[in-house]
Amino acid sequence: MKIGDYKASLIQTGLFRLDGGAMFGVVPKPLWSITNPSDENNRIQMCMNSLFLDNGKKKILIDTGIGHKLSNKVNEIYAVDFSEFTLLDSLKKINVKPEDITDVILTHFHFDHAGGSTYYNKEKQLEITFPNAVHYVQKKHYEWAINPTERDKASFIQNNFQLLFDKKVINQIDGEFRFDDFISLLPVNGHTRNMQIVKISDKKNTLLYSADLIPMSAHVPLPYIMGYDLYPLVTLEEKRFYIGEAVKNDWVIIFEHDPFLQSAKIGLSDKGFFVKESFVIND
Repeated sequence: MKIGDYKASLIQTGLFRLDGGAMFGVVPKPLWSITNPSDENNRIQMCMNSLFLDNGKKKILIDTGIGHKLSNKVNEIYAVDFSEFTLLDSLKKINVKPEDITDVILTHFHFDHAGGSTYYNKEKQLEITFPNAVHYVQKKHYEWAINPTERDKASFIQNNFQLLFDKKVINQIDGEFRFDDFISLLPVNGHTRNMQIVKISDKKNTLLYSADLIPMSAHVPLPYIMGYDLYPLVTLEEKRFYIGEAVKNDWVIIFEHDPFLQSAKIGLSDKGFFVKESFVIND
């Protein structure tokens, strides 16, 4: 898809599973399991879609997936599956090498969004996956990530992001940020402190990379909010605002974790928000 002077492509980085009850919070299983059936361990299938933007000068990657540094035990817990997709293989298919990436926008530092930012080399030394890229994250989110609460500290794995700061390849943003004429970074605070969603817009089209604000198409209805969210009532109002803007202005919402539907336009009926029309980003 062409938007502004960028070509946009969704990059699949792998599959994993999370507990369905945790993913849908107060919504009972007989409702969420209609669209997202669970396995014998109550886990639902999820993917990790990164977004790649290329205008010939800038090659931008939004989020980096779960990476390959987790222990075998943790990979089993989350049923991490790289048999079909990996971040680097998906980039290779569109002729992009890690050193080609000029900018990495990280929505937040949870392990399934930032894990691919670093890797262990053959000598078991930690290295930056995209060595020539400037990485962008909200300053206040980093402050939270290095001092999380007991409730969410398992989501922040230091070797996913601390090296980026040690090597000084991070641009810490404070609030809304205009990356260029087409890309804006917008902080939201319901899922975790100062996660940033990404709006890509020209005169004709707008894409909203919603990260964990609206992780899957099944989360479009307002009450469908993850149990992982630190501030679910904040998420509720953030969803109400951004999905409302999407309806009013005909935006396309990209679902980072949906294995069945990559993106869609949203409608509004007397029953609330709903997926109106699926949308394909990739040619």
